[in-house]
Amino acid sequence: MKFSFWLSLFLIVYTFVGYGLVLYILMKLRQAIKGKRPIPIADPETLPTCTLVVAAYNEEDYIVDKIRNTLELNYPKDNLKLLFITDGSSDSTPDIIARYPEIQLMHSPERRGKIAAVHRATDEVDTEAIVFTDANTFLNKDALINICRHYSDPTVGAVAGEKRVHADEQADASSAGEGFYWKYESKLKQWDSELYSVVGAAGELFSVRKELYQPVSSDAIIDDFMISMLIAKKGYRIIYEPEAYAVETASENVTEELKRKVRIAAGGMQSIIWLADMLNIFKYGMLSFQYISHRVLRWTITPFLLILAFVLNILIVLNDCDCWIYPVLLAFHVLFYLLAFLGFVLEKRKLRVKALFVPYYFCVMNYAVLAGIIRYFRKQQSAAWEKSKRKG
Repeated sequence: MKFSFWLSLFLIVYTFVGYGLVLYILMKLRQAIKGKRPIPIADPETLPTCTLVVAAYNEEDYIVDKIRNTLELNYPKDNLKLLFITDGSSDSTPDIIARYPEIQLMHSPERRGKIAAVHRATDEVDTEAIVFTDANTFLNKDALINICRHYSDPTVGAVAGEKRVHADEQADASSAGEGFYWKYESKLKQWDSELYSVVGAAGELFSVRKELYQPVSSDAIIDDFMISMLIAKKGYRIIYEPEAYAVETASENVTEELKRKVRIAAGGMQSIIWLADMLNIFKYGMLSFQYISHRVLRWTITPFLLILAFVLNILIVLNDCDCWIYPVLLAFHVLFYLLAFLGFVLEKRKLRVKALFVPYYFCVMNYAVLAGIIRYFRKQQSAAWEKSKRKG
């Protein structure tokens, strides 16, 4: 029982804290031996031709601002194409886009899911690079330049931009928790990239070499992750570029954020099964190590280990254990979950205490993984768009 407890605790700490520490040490060792990886110069003469692809589904509330943001992006105009695809949209989104001659519009009334729309769009792309972004996110002006400059390195097959979540001083749990999570995630991705490769890209902003783009199954739940990882499997690196970022508002509330997280968790389990051979560290080396440490543990056993460690801690203490460390750890366990519950209560009463939102959001995230795994194996998760309501 004690062995199982300590093993569970070790894996939990490693997943959420320890990997970051190990990653940082390995990155610094690599830099000491080989030096920092150079950042390519953004020379307009050498930037590749690029198509910006925006998949929009019923985004009439955001689409005008998205178009304005898109038209203000810096990139050599002769090398840039803009492609918006609105398959299945039943509101005025396609009509609004059609007013702008600078943008190529693809629309089909049939809704077959985002990935089917993306595949249809990429069939039309004839540029060297593709940049994907969501309709409800807004990019910094030099985002495309900062992404595409990396393709001067032939070992780079994809580039992940940074996701930033807008949270003001009145942020609730969904804003504060999501914002804190993405700041931590961004730092891990930066270190992953410097060591070897990012493990997957988020759909808010990422790019691939057109020649390496490989269509994934139409029932892929997190297609952006799968598309980027299939490129990594071919031996190309996924670079993280923090100077290319997409800003979006947080989910409207924790319920909406939970819906999004459950979907991602179901997709994570699907991806792990589809990419089972990437668990072979003897074949994929450093990429497998990063993939297992950063993704697989979070999306599989760690949420179960949180429950197991708590139960085992209680049983060990009830067994009249004479070692002081177990009661102390149980006290920390209880305190953490009490703080999470208090964050839940205050959230329901719309009282803002950011310090309590982090443990609450942590518990919500891990519950979402459990729910997502169950949903996936029950075949209840569709690959079609499931829009979460976001703050205005």
